[in-house]
Amino acid sequence: MRRVVLGFSGGVDSSVAAALLREAGWEVLCLYLETGSGEEAAARAAADALGLPLAVYDARAELEKYVCAPFAAAYARGETPSPCVMCNPSVKLRLLLEYAGRQGAEAIATGHYARAEGGALYMGREPNDQSYMLCRILPEQRRRLLLPLGGYEKREVRALAAALGLPSAQKDDSMELCFVPDGDFAAWIERRGGAPGPGPLIYGGRVVGEHRGIHRYTLGQRRGLGFAAGRRVFVSDIDPQRNSVTLADGDGLFAREVTALDARWQLDAVPDGPFRCLARIRHSRSAALAVCRAEGARLGITFDEPQRAPTPGQAAAVYLPDGRLAAGGVIARGAGT
Repeated sequence: MRRVVLGFSGGVDSSVAAALLREAGWEVLCLYLETGSGEEAAARAAADALGLPLAVYDARAELEKYVCAPFAAAYARGETPSPCVMCNPSVKLRLLLEYAGRQGAEAIATGHYARAEGGALYMGREPNDQSYMLCRILPEQRRRLLLPLGGYEKREVRALAAALGLPSAQKDDSMELCFVPDGDFAAWIERRGGAPGPGPLIYGGRVVGEHRGIHRYTLGQRRGLGFAAGRRVFVSDIDPQRNSVTLADGDGLFAREVTALDARWQLDAVPDGPFRCLARIRHSRSAALAVCRAEGARLGITFDEPQRAPTPGQAAAVYLPDGRLAAGGVIARGAGT
């Protein structure tokens, strides 16, 4: 029987993924990665309910090195990183592959809502598509990755869980960072020490107040600005050199041109010229029509329509018109025009 190692949290997604893999004839080995979320007991209960073996690996040291420290450093630079995009290649899928090697498993699997077909990755179904989170994984990870939920929507997965009698069927979705259980990542950065201090809050070319640290802001942000101008204002610039946050009425937030660096390709051959594509510059955004130009590890993306607040540090995912994931890079400062 073919053997697969599944990243298993005990939630509805990984539980249904396990059931689907077993139904497809795989011998499923579950691996729970401890990140500080405190969900080990739930994972053990879910694995027991499925009658599957569960191994536990303490991934906190790897998470600190490859995700937490870079995450905090990026915010100190005035960037807004994508922690799950960082984690998947460097921690989650790497550890799954290493465990698969020790167990003689030929494949790894996760509960992401994306499609894996013939060694290629494709968008999952809206509104739950999570292919963006996989845009920077490594070739060996991609070639051995199974994504059993790729053809489903979340509501369908919950219905399957209920029909199977799984205890996770009604479990709430986890919306926070696994290493920041309370969701207050700004306070988490401050507890680590070395967080940026207060600085000038600028509006209309003049200082109008004091911000609480640039790590508490992101481009396009409207809430929690601590400034009342009698109108809706947004964060339009974060300058780590001046330690300043600039507000605007919304002008200057949209851009058609985006530059992404450190690109990782999910195609066997890199296109040798500009190509039509779909591109996504934030997980919560729909993919938009664009043209992509590749120059080494640099992606130049020109959207058909202006996009709101391309944000340094966020991932940019590029797809072929058929929904195949082509590449993922990191949006550069000053990327939009």
